Amino acid sequence: MKLHELSPAAGSTKERKRIGRGPASGQGKTAGKGHKGQKARAGRGMRAGFEGGQMPLQRRIPKRGFVNIFGTEMAIVNVAALEKAYDNGDTVTIESLVEKGLVKKVLDGVKVLGNGDITKALTVQANAFSDSAKQKIEAAGGKTEVI
Repeated sequence: MKLHELSPAAGSTKERKRIGRGPASGQGKTAGKGHKGQKARAGRGMRAGFEGGQMPLQRRIPKRGFVNIFGTEMAIVNVAALEKAYDNGDTVTIESLVEKGLVKKVLDGVKVLGNGDITKALTVQANAFSDSAKQKIEAAGGKTEVI
């Protein structure tokens, strides 16, 4: 095989449609744009959501709710999950929680909640603790450290 004998695989290339090149082409006269109107004109860009002057959908639907710009969203971990994932005497940090998959994404911090029971003495470092989580961890002989 020589360089001049190379050709693309059958069906892999497609000729571009040459519109507006006379009646014999099948795409002459209006060139596939129909007759007159906004969509037949040159440079006819309409922005996304434009409905021909009618009040667009995004303006017809009422606004709802608000976003609290001072609000914080904490990733949560329950005491029961700590019981399963850690050994007695371990230190629980945010990095180790992410490593073990107990926290998928640290948002504005990690909060430990008191759902479940704990029997192991753990040192837990987190941004916040619920009262019940704090009581359960300390009752098991562990420590809570707010970071």
